[in-house]
Amino acid sequence: MGYLPEAETLQICRDLIRIDTSNFGDDSGPGERAAAEYVAAALAEVGIDSQIYESEPGRASVLARWGNQDSPRPGLVIHGHLDVVPAQAADWSVDPFAAEVVDGYLYGRGAVDMKDFDAMLLSVVRARQAAGQIPDRPILLVFTADEEAGGVKGAQWLVEHHPEWFEGYTEAIGEVGGFSTEIGGQRLYLIESGEKGIAWMRLSAHGTAGHGSMRNDDNPVVNLARGLTALGEHVWPEEPGPSMQALLAKVRELTGADGSPSELIEHFGPAVRMIGSGLRNSTNATMLQAGYKHNVVPGEAVAYVDGRYLPGHAETFLPVVQEIVGDKIRVEPHIVDRALEYPFEGDLVDAMTVSLHRHDPEAHIAPFLMSGGTDAKSWDKLGITSYGFTPLRLPGDLDFTALFHGVDERVPVDALEFGSRVFDTFLDLA
Repeated sequence: MGYLPEAETLQICRDLIRIDTSNFGDDSGPGERAAAEYVAAALAEVGIDSQIYESEPGRASVLARWGNQDSPRPGLVIHGHLDVVPAQAADWSVDPFAAEVVDGYLYGRGAVDMKDFDAMLLSVVRARQAAGQIPDRPILLVFTADEEAGGVKGAQWLVEHHPEWFEGYTEAIGEVGGFSTEIGGQRLYLIESGEKGIAWMRLSAHGTAGHGSMRNDDNPVVNLARGLTALGEHVWPEEPGPSMQALLAKVRELTGADGSPSELIEHFGPAVRMIGSGLRNSTNATMLQAGYKHNVVPGEAVAYVDGRYLPGHAETFLPVVQEIVGDKIRVEPHIVDRALEYPFEGDLVDAMTVSLHRHDPEAHIAPFLMSGGTDAKSWDKLGITSYGFTPLRLPGDLDFTALFHGVDERVPVDALEFGSRVFDTFLDLA
């Protein structure tokens, strides 16, 4: 090829990290407008028109049509989000928004989630556009706001207010997939083919208010604590679906081991925190609210619980939680979003697989069910099938999954460049 798809990846990623787009979930952050303008300018420089939409002042997303828009083939959405979770600078070894390169790693908030993919995408698109190497299918480039707070002011807003942009698009590629890990001494690339559903819940316990010095057999704080303890100690059954069954089969192949799903998934080492979450439903208490004075028993105590359910469990998950915590606690849905799972087959999956093998012939590839959620949940409402494919060839000793929202978030520079080359090949095949 007469162009280098990875040529600008590092610089673009550094530029994006230096634009603080911290999303605190309460509109107190800087928003995404500056990053959106950077993306729009980078596209305009090579002759690609884009549109910036604001759901609210400063909460900006970018959309651009690319590829052969006259092709009869269905369109492909390629999406990344511009916001990042906050970072406490005092906890980091470097400034989280300085985008420093140290020992071959690019450090910064968003280096993994997900300004790395934004940079890969922009670098590849700019190189191909300049060289006249335009994909032979309609492509919609989408850079969203607010993904880190559920996408209400980003992807969800676009789906509700501008669905016309997505007409004729049936497939999507985005974050959290395509990265490598080592299993049995061999590289295994994990492609996200589904996501657990979100069931954030409000648990409230009511009781008898009174003086803190007196006996109280109906203390809502105690009632809530008992329910949360029962929920925290509950062991949800292993119920791996198609994606995780395929992953477990690959683990058996690479290790020669057998055992229960939980035993097999331990071969992922520290990554089991994320990968293992695809085997079963989960609940984690995250916030507590109760009382207003040291010597007053309150009449109510409230907890918020992050629940994640497997595909097919949407109707049964909350009733089971209610049964676990008991009748002294009321379980209410706070934020609920769908679970996704798509077949790991077809032309798009073949394109991802072949592009990885082209650049890493010894690669092994398998799907997995992601523990968290992405903008794919919004595209699914429009009937768009989404996969996570941010290709990164990583050192075997890097605890990569711990870097999502983690301190000293970082990505190897050579992994960024590798991912750009893989993604460039993918666009030839997709």
